[in-house]
Amino acid sequence: MRGNSFGKLFSLTSFGESHGPSMGVVIDGVPANLSFSVEDLQKELNRRAPGNLPGTTSRIEPDQAEVLSGIFEGKTLGTPIAITVKNLNQKSNDYKGLKDEYRPGHADRTTLLKYGIRDHRGGGRSSGRETLSRVIAGYFAGLIIPQVKVCAFINKLGPFQTEKNPKNIIHSDDPYTLSFGDKREDVIKFLTDLKKNGESVGGRVSILIDDCPPGLGEPAFDKLKADLAKSLFSIGAVTSVSLGKGYEMAEFTGSEISSDPSNFGGIEGGISNGDRIFLEVTFKPTSTIGEKAQAGRHDPCIIPRALPVVESMVKIVLADHFLRQRAYVGI
Repeated sequence: MRGNSFGKLFSLTSFGESHGPSMGVVIDGVPANLSFSVEDLQKELNRRAPGNLPGTTSRIEPDQAEVLSGIFEGKTLGTPIAITVKNLNQKSNDYKGLKDEYRPGHADRTTLLKYGIRDHRGGGRSSGRETLSRVIAGYFAGLIIPQVKVCAFINKLGPFQTEKNPKNIIHSDDPYTLSFGDKREDVIKFLTDLKKNGESVGGRVSILIDDCPPGLGEPAFDKLKADLAKSLFSIGAVTSVSLGKGYEMAEFTGSEISSDPSNFGGIEGGISNGDRIFLEVTFKPTSTIGEKAQAGRHDPCIIPRALPVVESMVKIVLADHFLRQRAYVGI
């Protein structure tokens, strides 16, 4: 196994390189007779696709999904679902300067150390473009758990910060409006200036999971929090994941923390308790900086386009555990 697959009852295997002919994913474990909408899938892909958000990469890709198997007359068949997306706007010459140089924090050097060969064009398998496969799988995971609401939003980007765990959130397809409201244009200007100067920045993302049924997760190695953490850490730029109060737990006594059940983040003993699940994810600054960033087409901050990826990985874990729990109780 080379680590290209994820999940047990609901599983995905992604394939393709950033500057190869196409990217794709094979999804197994999707129940039969679920209604499929290519338009709804495309909406999710468009949220992640390059070229749609100001202040991000200038690479433009339509990211048009092509269904190869597993769907018939708008319904899932219960068989493996294969979907590909063609790469149409590669500019591999942008990466000539990286052939013999390694970006700090990226997989350039470690990929070569592991395999003895690497595709330096766009980072190959380590490119953020691989995450479109996860968004596709996340769409199908959402069909399995339609009652669960998953919302990821930026709570910190450079100097901009917002409430981490609001009781209510006004949904928006625009990540800047969703997180920062009337500061949207200021955030875009900040990112645009970073891009012009060849600089990058990191930040944090809040994840709110509402209406998750209790009982998801196993008591030992497959704790729900453990699988959520693994799924989120598998996103290339993620450097930390926390649940509930997270690292702040070190500052409390037992009696203080027990006074408010929300401090535990909706998971106790590795099993969901039916309350809101609250997670935070930290992203490092984009590795490509300086002249290489100015010459190529890179995101000064990966977070705005990473939100649908974060949501998808969470849905994938929840759908997998939902199917496992359903099999366990015999529903």
